[in-house]
Amino acid sequence: MPPIRYAIPPVLLACLLVTGCSSVQLGTPTPSDTQNPAPGAPAGSGRPIAVGEGPHKHYTVQQQPAAGSCHYRFEHGEPIEDPQCTPGAISPAVTQANLKSTICRKGGYTSGVRPSAYVTGKEKRLNAASYGYTGRMADAEYDHLISLQLGGDPNDPRNLWVEPADPGHRKGAGVNNKKDPVETKLHTAVCKGQVPLAAAQQAIVTDWTTALTVLHLS
Repeated sequence: MPPIRYAIPPVLLACLLVTGCSSVQLGTPTPSDTQNPAPGAPAGSGRPIAVGEGPHKHYTVQQQPAAGSCHYRFEHGEPIEDPQCTPGAISPAVTQANLKSTICRKGGYTSGVRPSAYVTGKEKRLNAASYGYTGRMADAEYDHLISLQLGGDPNDPRNLWVEPADPGHRKGAGVNNKKDPVETKLHTAVCKGQVPLAAAQQAIVTDWTTALTVLHLS
């Protein structure tokens, strides 16, 4: 039987001949690649959602995307975040296994992990510049894309954005948007065991306007 020969691709051969060629250079995924979405990948594309640092006793103001670098989208007439600026991030403190002691316990969880208004107020102004938001700040919500009641990271800039008021919202009427009831319904479904936590998180980062429909909760 003739000897079996294996062809080595030219790029790989060249890499092997260079001192210091590493597995990362050969394209092996690094831990961060497998944990976080690739830059520019659309939210909900099947990649794992980024994991933030989780709750802290004291939060600091987080750096925001460059002014004007983020752009709103509109789905079903509702403002949607820019997935390149706000892909979402989950808290490592909330898992499917500890729901009863975290987001599903009665009272205390979200208020205990929410950053202070001193921190979020500064971040909101910076993020408004990121998105080019010029409306009334009191009518816009500095929103957790994955809400705290769904295990979203409390202060990761990937999980926070200035959400404009719904179209037709009366100016000066304060924050009132249609995303909040969606978050509450998802939270109820997760705590009742109707939907896995990860599925609810993925649905809302993909498109909160269709999250209930996709999960057959509407």
